[in-house]
Amino acid sequence: MYKPLPKDNIMKLAGNDMLIQSLINEGVEYIFGYPGGAALHIYDAIFNQKDMQHILVRHEQGATHAADGYARATGKPGVVMLTSGPGATNAITGIATAFMDSIPMIVISGQVQSHLIGTDAFQETDMIGISRPIVKHSFTVDHQESIPKIVKEAFHIATSGRQGPVVIDVPKDLTNPDDLFDYEYPNDVNIRSYNPPVEPEENQIVRVVEALKEAKRPVIYAGGGTIASNASEELRELNDYIKAPVTNTLMGLGVYPGTDKYFLGMLGMHGTYQANMAMHNADLILAVGARFDDRITNTPEKFAPKAKIVHFDVDHSSVSKIIEADIAVFGQVKNSLKQINNKLKSESAIFSDDKYADWHKQIDVWRQEHGLDHDMYKNLDDSLPVLPQAAVQQIYQSSGGKAFVTSDVGQHQMFAAQYYHFDEPRKWINSGGLGTMGFGLPSAMGVKLAYPDEEVICITGEGSIQMCIQELSTCSQYKLPIKIFNINNLALGMVKQWQDMNYDGRHSSISYEDSLPDFSKLAESYGHVGIKITKNSELKSGIEKALSLKDKLVFVDIYVDPNEHVYPMLVAPNGSLKDMWLSKGNKT
Repeated sequence: MYKPLPKDNIMKLAGNDMLIQSLINEGVEYIFGYPGGAALHIYDAIFNQKDMQHILVRHEQGATHAADGYARATGKPGVVMLTSGPGATNAITGIATAFMDSIPMIVISGQVQSHLIGTDAFQETDMIGISRPIVKHSFTVDHQESIPKIVKEAFHIATSGRQGPVVIDVPKDLTNPDDLFDYEYPNDVNIRSYNPPVEPEENQIVRVVEALKEAKRPVIYAGGGTIASNASEELRELNDYIKAPVTNTLMGLGVYPGTDKYFLGMLGMHGTYQANMAMHNADLILAVGARFDDRITNTPEKFAPKAKIVHFDVDHSSVSKIIEADIAVFGQVKNSLKQINNKLKSESAIFSDDKYADWHKQIDVWRQEHGLDHDMYKNLDDSLPVLPQAAVQQIYQSSGGKAFVTSDVGQHQMFAAQYYHFDEPRKWINSGGLGTMGFGLPSAMGVKLAYPDEEVICITGEGSIQMCIQELSTCSQYKLPIKIFNINNLALGMVKQWQDMNYDGRHSSISYEDSLPDFSKLAESYGHVGIKITKNSELKSGIEKALSLKDKLVFVDIYVDPNEHVYPMLVAPNGSLKDMWLSKGNKT
């Protein structure tokens, strides 16, 4: 990889080469993109180097999701390259997806020549204006010599504090290969107005430890910010000391072992009964890198009415935005947990195995009353339809729980979150905040490129997969042997569930009316392997066959019960965490 030159040996480069050399300096492995007129000088510079690989997607949305999946799995920012106009606007959904989930991403968009900006030139759009609400920051290159500094600052902003996407808009004339300028890549960044907190205040740490000592019904509620901070080890160490029940948000799954005896499962809209009941009845909640979004709180005024709230976050604007914090701990979550653990080391005897014994007994009662059934996959009765829960459970069993799992959005996503136990962070890759259909397949591509020797599984639905199904072609070109499991219920399942529950079963625009393709044959037309599963006795053998084909992309089309719903489900609006649908016609 390129090493920065000493100041007395500054090279001369054109703007296009400056941009690519800057990415090389940042250690970028892959660029996900799609070429076009405004970006052609940049693509010529890509051709002339060997340090990075460009992945040619089939749609710009696929590029952003692939970069997003790469970033979630590795912790490093994904990089996207686009042309102007429709190339840029096609990426907006993927940028918004990354922004909502605080995923680091660098999006480089070609732009028309500087003198044409504002004239409605061919393929001109105001990429800065369009993307402004859904990026952490954006830059317009105004001179070639500013490119190295802009790239350095973009990576710093994208990866520090609350992470997120950054756009760099580059007019074509500033990448002209004939115009050479001094190139020097900065060693560090100093942005005076941007200094996110890193270390927590000592007095707040003391207050948290005292609150833990006083609590009788604590819950650790950890979200995606804990994963972003790489704080999984510290979170586990914390609970080695205090032995409290732990729940995760959809984005936080894997940050605490899903098979641990203290783990409650996911909480919120489709969280487990025991997780939601524990949160509702807690007297202390440690919110670690989570933001109390509406899928967690249900009605904020009714959220955890007896609990003292401790909120750990790097972002000041996220604290007390929805739920008022009694104790706010600002700083990198990893550092905050380290300091608490240092305090607890000398006081660990206080948190003996029986300190919260009564609390754990109550949680066990809730688990026994309405916990999830994880043995559905054992049913081999072909007179009954395949249950989507059973399909996910068999995928978990056959993969040994070790795979990277991407998902799209809908019922299959919730079933995967409920029934696939994640013991490690960054193994569960899904669109949380924006809920983006089409995310699963391209994000799996990004994960597989990052970890070519690991099993990468995409759990999707027949609605979501068609949003970006053209990326099957990309997988063929780059030989990405991911495994796709299509939980096929012949309809927009989650919309159908809401219509069943809230609209007296009036199914408006959710059926494909026999227009779906034969997905296994469609996959085969792209050069992949297709498998179709229609009955319970085929489930295990079909899934195991797919996973055994290590060098092939396999598309497994699993036809499941079209009338199955995802439970539990919070009663909304105006409900609390204890107000849940447990099954059809059965509320708490």
